[in-house]
Amino acid sequence: MSDPANEIIGHYERHALSWDADRRVAGWNDKCWIDRFIGLLPESATVLDLGCGGGVPVAISLVAHGRPVTGIDSSPTLISLCRSRMPNQEWIVADMRSLALGRQFDGILAWDSFFHLTADYQRSMFRIFAAHAARGSILMFNAGLAHGDAIGSYRGDPLYHASLDASEYESLLAETGFELVEHSINDPRQGGRVVWIARKI
Repeated sequence: MSDPANEIIGHYERHALSWDADRRVAGWNDKCWIDRFIGLLPESATVLDLGCGGGVPVAISLVAHGRPVTGIDSSPTLISLCRSRMPNQEWIVADMRSLALGRQFDGILAWDSFFHLTADYQRSMFRIFAAHAARGSILMFNAGLAHGDAIGSYRGDPLYHASLDASEYESLLAETGFELVEHSINDPRQGGRVVWIARKI
C-alpha cells in the first residue's frame, strides 16, 4: 500500500514541470500574504525560502523587492529552474526536515510546503526554524484548521497534507522563541489559507 506522507519528495520531482507551469498560470491569489511578509522585513533582509519550488511567483517577488533569497527544495528539477531564473540567488537541493545551514536569516518562509509534513515532522521543524532565525526574524507558514491528515490529489496522484491544532502551533512558537504576530483563518479574499506569522525574540 502506498504511503502518501512519504511520497511527497518523489511526487514533486515527478510533477515538477507541471507544478511550476500551473503555479505560473493559475493566478496569484496568495500575493497579499507574500506582500505582507515582505512588508514586515527590513530592506535587504535575507530570506530562507523552504520549499521554494521553481521560484515563481514567490521567490522572484522577494528578489524584486530587494530581499536576497536562499531557496531550499527537495526537487532537483525545481531548483534547476530557480537557478536558471535567478542565478544570483542561492539555491540548494535539500530536505527541510534535516536542514542545518549553520547561519541565520532575517526572514523564513515555509509557504505551501510545511503542510506536506507529518505532524511529528512539523513539530520538529520549529527547532529548525529557530536555528535559522536571527533575532527579529519574521517566520511565515501556512497550515490547516485543526489537527489531522488529509489526502488531496494532483494529476491523478495522492497528495498528503497535515496540520496541528492552533493551540499546539502557538505553544511550539513560544517554546522556540517566537512571538505571534498574526494568525489568519481561511479568508477567501486572501487566498483561502490558514496563515501564521511570528517574530523571533
